[in-house]
Amino acid sequence: MQILGIIPARYASTRFPGKPLVNIVGKSMIQRVYEQSKKCVFISEVIVATDDDRIFEHVHAFGGKAVMTSSEHQSGTDRCAEVALLHPEYDVIINIQGDEPYIDPEQLTKVATCFTDTETQLATLIKKVLTEEELHNTNSPKVIINRFAEAIYFSRSPLPHIRGQQSADWLQHFTYFKHIGVYGYRADILQQITKLPVSALEKAESLEQLRWIENGYRIKVAETELETHAIDSPEDLLRFL
Repeated sequence: MQILGIIPARYASTRFPGKPLVNIVGKSMIQRVYEQSKKCVFISEVIVATDDDRIFEHVHAFGGKAVMTSSEHQSGTDRCAEVALLHPEYDVIINIQGDEPYIDPEQLTKVATCFTDTETQLATLIKKVLTEEELHNTNSPKVIINRFAEAIYFSRSPLPHIRGQQSADWLQHFTYFKHIGVYGYRADILQQITKLPVSALEKAESLEQLRWIENGYRIKVAETELETHAIDSPEDLLRFL
């Protein structure tokens, strides 16, 4: 099984323009993500998918691989699909977040190994929710899973609702999971899901993975105990300097 890692990277960002090129202790963010991704032994190759010449040229300057993609894409999944078409030799694509400079290769390994099961169509990571703050953070989607380790729903709200209990006590009565946004796709499934129209659930929660579930696709989950540390704003960057 051949696995391709793709790092979607846009220059434009409302909260943090030029984020992929920001310097973090001597290296750009995109270089750090690239180098961490290359450490995953299950990934055969890593490619940065961008729509910006500055990012494209920078990646080649540090010895990485990059591909220019359309500026019309609405998501990283769409950008991955364009690059995947250029590389039909790969069976599985892993979509790696470009704003996590210290992503642990073990997390990528967990997603990759989901595909040793030939029935796996899509895969992602989950992590136990440990605090009430996490549980009620709408920027941290929660995941409902079934007994086959498949995601059956994602929500920005804490689900399920524990009837008869104060929300402050919910973690004592149920094991909640949050979503860690690394995705894996079978190459053919990736092309299929990017052709689907935006769904009602996706619009409601602003979570693209709900489109896949709503259309009958199955998402395998692997549990990680490792936290992720994304940089969404200049203020977040201070944690890494």
